[in-house]
Amino acid sequence: MTLRRSLPGLAAGALGISLALSAVPAATATADAQAPTTPTVSEQQVMPHLRALQRIADSNGGNRAHGTKGYADSVAYVKSVLDRAGFRTKLVPFTYNGASGHNLIADWPGGDPDHVLLTGAHLDSVKEGPGINDNGSGSAAVLAAALQVAKSHLKPERHLRFAWWGAEELGLIGSADYVKKLSSAERRRIDVYLNFDQAGSKNTRQWLVIHDDERGETEAQQAFEAWFAERNIPTFDIGVGGSDHESFANAGIPSSGFSTGISDCIHEACDDLANVDPKTETTSTDALIGVLWKLAATTPRR
Repeated sequence: MTLRRSLPGLAAGALGISLALSAVPAATATADAQAPTTPTVSEQQVMPHLRALQRIADSNGGNRAHGTKGYADSVAYVKSVLDRAGFRTKLVPFTYNGASGHNLIADWPGGDPDHVLLTGAHLDSVKEGPGINDNGSGSAAVLAAALQVAKSHLKPERHLRFAWWGAEELGLIGSADYVKKLSSAERRRIDVYLNFDQAGSKNTRQWLVIHDDERGETEAQQAFEAWFAERNIPTFDIGVGGSDHESFANAGIPSSGFSTGISDCIHEACDDLANVDPKTETTSTDALIGVLWKLAATTPRR
């Protein structure tokens, strides 16, 4: 999470807290489609990815920052897992501050290419630490969700795309570069972008759900709030800002997702495995999967 942006984003969210839900846009699915069973994950299906990122940081000066071997190895790890699972992956290069970086994009075959459901998280850390909660936790949750898509042989109505962004900690650089290079037609094809940043904070009491009120995004945010409400888990509305969803919102692409808030340690060497609560990380991953399955089963009317 880009700290200099995150605090204004949370403050804006606090001012915009909403007590009422607006109507969800109408959606359609094929007449003979049956909703697939939504899977859940265990700690053993999520935490190994965080341990892998910790090992990568330990082997590369204690961090996984933009322009370093630690970041390149992080991308290589995630890509290799996705390639084995049957995703179509590609590395999209960009340069910032004289250093090369990559966004990793992974597409699941099938689904309507005119209705893209894009799910992402930033993979880089700051130079001061390994970034295991910020944002190995979000990256691991997105990766675990993608692997459930493959394991379930999901046949979605929408096209599913997953992304891991570089250089978020330097100002949302990777995601902004990706959005800037999209054609106007490609932007219109993205129904919604879902972002996850700090998904495993310790002492989490409520999940901070992104409300993109300016662009009228209600489908995803209501799905997240409904998932948590069904389990009596408190949520809090936050506005757009503080992480990569801002890049998409600035381009007019509806956005949602969530965070578990600022962790006990941020942007320091202590943001290691001990800074992540496995139970919180697993709950976040299950929430991501639950909403992903719900949105994947329909396409909105336009």
